[in-house]
Amino acid sequence: MIASLQPWWWLALPVLLVPLWLHMRRRERHKAGLLATARFLPATTPQQQRTPRWQERLLLLLRLLLLLALIAWLAVTVMPWRGDTVLAAADIPSELTAREQAALGLHGAKTVQFLADPLQWLATHQHEFRRSARILIVARALSMPALLPQFSLPVTVRVLPGATKPAVRTHRIVLASTPEREPQWRALIAAFAAAGGRFDIGSTPDAATELVIWDRGGTPPAEWKSALWWRIEAAPAGAIAIEANGLHLAIADSAQGRVWYSPDWPATNAHAAAAIYETWQQLAQPFVTYPMPPVSLAASAATHSGQQQRPSDWLAWSLLVLFILERITAHVRRR
Repeated sequence: MIASLQPWWWLALPVLLVPLWLHMRRRERHKAGLLATARFLPATTPQQQRTPRWQERLLLLLRLLLLLALIAWLAVTVMPWRGDTVLAAADIPSELTAREQAALGLHGAKTVQFLADPLQWLATHQHEFRRSARILIVARALSMPALLPQFSLPVTVRVLPGATKPAVRTHRIVLASTPEREPQWRALIAAFAAAGGRFDIGSTPDAATELVIWDRGGTPPAEWKSALWWRIEAAPAGAIAIEANGLHLAIADSAQGRVWYSPDWPATNAHAAAAIYETWQQLAQPFVTYPMPPVSLAASAATHSGQQQRPSDWLAWSLLVLFILERITAHVRRR
């Protein structure tokens, strides 16, 4: 929290001395008068020693914490301090960042390195920026979000040329088939390779195995595990029947992994092979992100008063909790 506050917020910290002074100063609680029997005794100045109770110490601590949280909340909500800023990936040379910064005219802008998603970071921290601030994001590759992000500030995204392309993924497949049907399965996997990706065919599954094709009689060994199985026998009772891309499937979960049952494989033609591959990619493979192109996002007027301008909710909740505890402790002390 402290790293995201206005840099001069600590100038308000001397205000914490006020409750300290109020708690520690001496207070006269009783009025003293002369007794008739003590009229002839030498006069002395009354000496009072105040012993703090544990309730007072706890109340002092709560008030200090409450005042500190209030100062932090005000520093976040009403004191935006960031100006023009360049968000650069950690692996980008400084001269490339300076070139993009000069091309956009952001002279004197501060550079902030990021390791995670800069768009998500900006959505969380944009309340720290002044209304006149401009943002430049320099990266080698960014994932395109499903919806175009909206910010209260103008944001320019620059993707450097020559960004590294994602490595071709190698799919680990175990093929356990009868000798007469094995050529058909290998031809199907070769059709998959023509569509994209690499395929490694093994005989026994390991931790990297994505798919086990079981096309032989009997039951697979109990120690074989895989995220996905393809089998051609009849589906058991309770399997979910679906149809995707013209492919009839029955899906059931087992102790060895999820099993797909279908009478449509191995494929008999190129069209059926393409349907099987497309169904596999849609239902079982992880989503492949689309790279974000260079783009300039104008400031959104609707975002100025939106929820993204508010600080973290936990800061407001901490203020409420500390206030309730302070009131309860003050009430207990008066009893």
